[in-house]
Amino acid sequence: MARGMLIDVTQCVGCGSCVEACQQANGQPPHEARHFDQNTFTYLMDRGNDLYVRRLCMHCENPACASACPVAALRKTPEGPVTYDPDRCMGCRYCMVACPFGVPTYEWFSATPRVRKCEMCAGKLEGPACAAACPTGATITGDRQALLAEAKRRIAADPTAYYPYVYGEHEAGGTAVLYIGPKNPASLGLPTGVGTEPLPQLTWRALRHVPDVVLFGGVLLSGFWWLTKRKEEVARAEGRISREEDHER
Repeated sequence: MARGMLIDVTQCVGCGSCVEACQQANGQPPHEARHFDQNTFTYLMDRGNDLYVRRLCMHCENPACASACPVAALRKTPEGPVTYDPDRCMGCRYCMVACPFGVPTYEWFSATPRVRKCEMCAGKLEGPACAAACPTGATITGDRQALLAEAKRRIAADPTAYYPYVYGEHEAGGTAVLYIGPKNPASLGLPTGVGTEPLPQLTWRALRHVPDVVLFGGVLLSGFWWLTKRKEEVARAEGRISREEDHER
């Protein structure tokens, strides 16, 4: 069973219990979370008119961060969460560039910096602390497919309360974190324009041509070298290069 998380924006009251629980569960100092940073794995966006939207790692089904990591410090677990191993990390921060949702951050002011992101409380039997702390049930966890079915059921049952779209069903090839709410994803402040195809596949399409480019480039350069040397030989034969110049070469 692949774990997922469903965030129902219509039920969020903006109390911040999820944010506080996340900070406690990850040993982070209590603070007002406004964006992702080394001590913030989740935060609330106030979209006005009592509309609050929580951001966290989307835990993509085919994570670009893990695909971009050259040392496998990030990996997609069979249980669903995308986890991070600081002992493997070499600090290249390719994951930060690759993530289409702008989630991973870095401990810039640490002598032993790590990449920081939500791991969906992987390995904890009680599940994500944020979901357990939510007093209204705005965040629930369970099997991703079951949560997707529940999201669609809620939309169908009350079409006036919900925008008819489950964010995360297809974004970047699908994510473990799903959203439903009263407005479209852009109005909720969720990243749009990430596409529906898994980003690692797009990366591979480009990278698989690298050997061809290298081979072609090598042949091309070899051709230029041969032409240059051939012109010199012809010039010598015709006497257009002096002995002094020939000696200097």
